[in-house]
Amino acid sequence: MTVSIPSPLTADADWWRSAVVYQVYVRSFADSDGDGIGDLQGIRARLPYLRELGVDALWLTPFYTSPMVDGGYDVADYRDVDPMFGNLADFEAMITDAHALGLRIIVDIVPNHTSDKHPWFTAALAAAPGSPERARYLFADGKGDDGAQPPNDWESIFGGPAWTRVPDGQWYLHLFDPAQPDLNWRHPEVRSEFEDILRFWLDRGVDGFRIDVAHGMIKAAGLPDVGFNSMTTGRRQSELLGKGRLPYFDQDEVHDIYRAWRPILDSYPGGRMAVAEAWAETPQRLARYIGPDELHQAFSFDFLDATWSADSFRKVIDTALAESTIVGAPTTWVLSNHDRQRHVTRYGDGEVGLRRARAAALLMLALPGCAYLYQGEELGLPEVLDLPDELRQDPAFLRTGESRDGCRVPIPWSGELAPYGFGPAGSDLSWLPAPTTWRALSVAAQTGTPGSTLELYRAALRIRHTHPALAGLGGITWLETGPGVLAFQREAGDTVLTCVVNISDAPVVIDGYGTPLVASSTLTERDGGHLLPVDAAVWFERRLNG
Repeated sequence: MTVSIPSPLTADADWWRSAVVYQVYVRSFADSDGDGIGDLQGIRARLPYLRELGVDALWLTPFYTSPMVDGGYDVADYRDVDPMFGNLADFEAMITDAHALGLRIIVDIVPNHTSDKHPWFTAALAAAPGSPERARYLFADGKGDDGAQPPNDWESIFGGPAWTRVPDGQWYLHLFDPAQPDLNWRHPEVRSEFEDILRFWLDRGVDGFRIDVAHGMIKAAGLPDVGFNSMTTGRRQSELLGKGRLPYFDQDEVHDIYRAWRPILDSYPGGRMAVAEAWAETPQRLARYIGPDELHQAFSFDFLDATWSADSFRKVIDTALAESTIVGAPTTWVLSNHDRQRHVTRYGDGEVGLRRARAAALLMLALPGCAYLYQGEELGLPEVLDLPDELRQDPAFLRTGESRDGCRVPIPWSGELAPYGFGPAGSDLSWLPAPTTWRALSVAAQTGTPGSTLELYRAALRIRHTHPALAGLGGITWLETGPGVLAFQREAGDTVLTCVVNISDAPVVIDGYGTPLVASSTLTERDGGHLLPVDAAVWFERRLNG
């Protein structure tokens, strides 16, 4: 593989408006020391691959000191690297190499809760009710005789009660696992602590933050009951918010936090940014997280949740673009992440799912704004559905029977046998096993192979970065099409790029849009135009004066 000549990291403060960001699930990306767990040195060694792929930035899942009850989203020390991933020197070496290659680094920040092994929480457990140590968290007295019932009816997103009782009789709140106690964000010490944590990583050169549970840090005063059975079936947050605003999500005061964070980000050069993992009852409320005095982006999960239909995608795209216009910020597009089933499988699995996933990639990458890729989607990886129960590590699995482990299996790099080059030569360890079918999906197997999903992504990303109609921030114009077909164009000067996606039940002839640039399936000549197969997408280019 030939790596492009590195370009220096630009000082463009608006880089995030049209960036392609690659999510690295650190445990499952690349293992440098053969222990079966991905690490920072593994990422560092694979940076040239990501540069060649054509992404602009990496988003790293948590690598901080953690008991790993929830894959690192239970943080015990926000200012250090967990030994399983390396150390601070490894992080600094990795970010230096990334910047030399023109790649930016976004890190996860987990402010809603800490680990139960965090020094603050161990001090809270050792202290008495009403103590300053407990004031940093959400402790409360129970209801009923001797306070034996939880303070309210809130349930954990991972299933079961959201409250755990401690020996002295009080209860503490955990919207996720009991090992993840929620912080009290009305406490000034909590706010000051996280402002200092932001500066700690900004001083080490990080270019941005992905904010975990960005909508959850403020709970309604008085901790009122929800009034309905909210989470015992493990339903997604988007479904819960459809019932109305919840007392533990999307409270108005949460915006005070981000109005305090934005000046910190703006005080550093190079366009430091933050993107919210936020769920809200309406697109209008989600848009409130974005703006010149708050955050730069919020994930548009509606695009991820769109069904495989032209009407569904058209509605989601129109709504997202309209809201982004209101707030003056770009839309973010995402098809998969570490919390959701891979979209190859969601779209039907097998050959059908892969065809649709490839078409969806061209649709997403043709849209204005920022696109987030989840590691392995450029290889066309499906969800691993048959992991043995005893190997699953998702804390939600034991409480609800639902598991996110299937999208977290280490990605295949090379070779005929699992774990397909995940670790150094001679290592056969992997914290989750990859299926035998993945040998044909490895980076090595797909590199240079015409028609492979990896080469499709490389081609599309290369065009996205160089084509004037895609490199800019202009909007889209929808074109008249037949049923089940989406077509829109973007213009720059006299150059027009048209994206066409066939989501109908029959091939369609496309004519008049110019020269094909890249297609997710093979095009054939037909009736003076091009025959676009079912579940396929294509980009065309034409000159207005040509």
